[in-house]
Amino acid sequence: MTPETSIYLHIPFCKHRCAYCDFNTYADQEAMIPAYVNALIKEIEWMGNHPNRPSDHSTIKTIFFGGGTPSLLSGPQFASVMSALSSAFALSADAEVTIEANPGTISPAKLDQIRRAGINRISFGVQSSIPEELRMLEREHDFFTVLEAVSTARKAGFDNLNLDLIYGLPEQTLESWQTTVKRVVDLHPEHISAYALTLEHGTPFGKWAERGLLPLPDPDLAADMYEWTMEFPEGNGYEQYEISNWARTVKGQKSKVKDDLRPSTFDSFPEFACKHNLQYWRSLPYLGFGAGAHGYSNGCRYSNVLRIKTYIDRITNYPITNLPFPLSPAAVNHHKQTQKDDISDYMINNLRLIKAGVADSDFRSRFGSGLLDVFPKEMEELLQAGLLEKKTSEASLWRHDGIFEASEVYRLTRRGRLLGNRAFLKFIG
Repeated sequence: MTPETSIYLHIPFCKHRCAYCDFNTYADQEAMIPAYVNALIKEIEWMGNHPNRPSDHSTIKTIFFGGGTPSLLSGPQFASVMSALSSAFALSADAEVTIEANPGTISPAKLDQIRRAGINRISFGVQSSIPEELRMLEREHDFFTVLEAVSTARKAGFDNLNLDLIYGLPEQTLESWQTTVKRVVDLHPEHISAYALTLEHGTPFGKWAERGLLPLPDPDLAADMYEWTMEFPEGNGYEQYEISNWARTVKGQKSKVKDDLRPSTFDSFPEFACKHNLQYWRSLPYLGFGAGAHGYSNGCRYSNVLRIKTYIDRITNYPITNLPFPLSPAAVNHHKQTQKDDISDYMINNLRLIKAGVADSDFRSRFGSGLLDVFPKEMEELLQAGLLEKKTSEASLWRHDGIFEASEVYRLTRRGRLLGNRAFLKFIG
C-alpha cells in the first residue's frame, strides 16, 4: 500500500516580522507576491511533470499554506495555486486544505473567495489575548480582532478552525496564560495549538535576551503553564493528541479503543486533529513548494533556496535538466535517507503522539526489526526514568502491509511530555 502524500506551500510574506520569529519570512516585500505566485505555480507544474516522478505516486491527502502570512495572497491567487495543484496531482475528494492567517488580514469577501477555491481549514495566529503580551510580541492585532476573525470565518462557512497560542513569555504570569486559554476555549475552535516560546539565536528577542534587555522566560513557570494546559482543555471537550496540540472531540466522545490506545491512522485520532501535521508526526511523505520549503519524499529530504528573488529566478530561468525526484530547480539541499536516519526521525516524530505513541508492530513493519531489537538500552532507560510507559493494546493496530495485530505500545508519560527532549535525544545519532 502506497502511503498518501501531503503538500506544503511556503508563503514568506509578512506585513511585519515579529521579534521572536525564526521562520523564513520577509516584511515589505508584498510587491513581489504576483511574481512569487507565478513561480510557485511553475514549481508545482515542474513537479507534476517531473521526468523521474514515480508512476505510483500517491493521492494528495492534505495541503498546507504556511508562512509568513499566507492570507496576504488574494482570493484569485489562491484559486490559481489550487487549480495548478489539482492539475498536477490527484487530490483526494476530502483533502484537508489549511491556510495560516493573521486575524487582521481577512475579510468576508476574501474568505468567501478562498472557501470557493477549495480551502476548508484556517489556522489563526492568536498567540495571546492580553494586550501587553501582544505588544511585546509585536503582533498587530488585539483580541477583539480575533473575535471578529473567528465570527467572520464562521459566517463564511468554515467549520474547522485552529487557534495558535504561545506560552512561557517574559513576565507572563500563570493567571494571564489561563485567561488566554479560557478565552480561546470559549470561542469553541475545533483545534488549539500551544507552543512554548523559544528565544532563537539571531532573532531580536534572542539578541535582546543575550544583552540583558529582555527578561528570560521562567522555565519552571512555563512548565506550570503546560501542566495546567494539559488538564483544562481536556475538561472542556478537547483531547490532547500531540505534545502541543488539542482537538475538539465530537459530542464529547473520545477514542473507542480500550485504555485510549489507538492505531496511528487518520481515522484513529480525534476528528479535528490536524491531518497535515499528522503526516509529519507519522513520518510519512510530503512535498514542499516555495522559498525555504522542506520536503520528504522518495526517501529524500530536501529544502529550497531561502530568498524570494532567488527562488523566483531559479524557477523562472533554470534550464531543463534531469533532476532526481522530488527536487525542483529551487532545491539547494538534499539528503538521501539511510534506514538509520528514517528510524531516528520515526522515533522522534511518533513519540510526540500522546495516545498513539510508537507501536512495536508498526515499527517492525516499517523497518524489519522489533523496537527492542534496535533500541534495547534506550527504551529500558526511558522506562526506568519514568519518561515512557509501555502498554499492551487489546485493539488491532494498523500496519503498512495491511496486517492487523495486537501490539506493545510505547508512549510518553505525563512527566515525559514535560521532558520530551530528554527522551528524543536517545534516538539522535
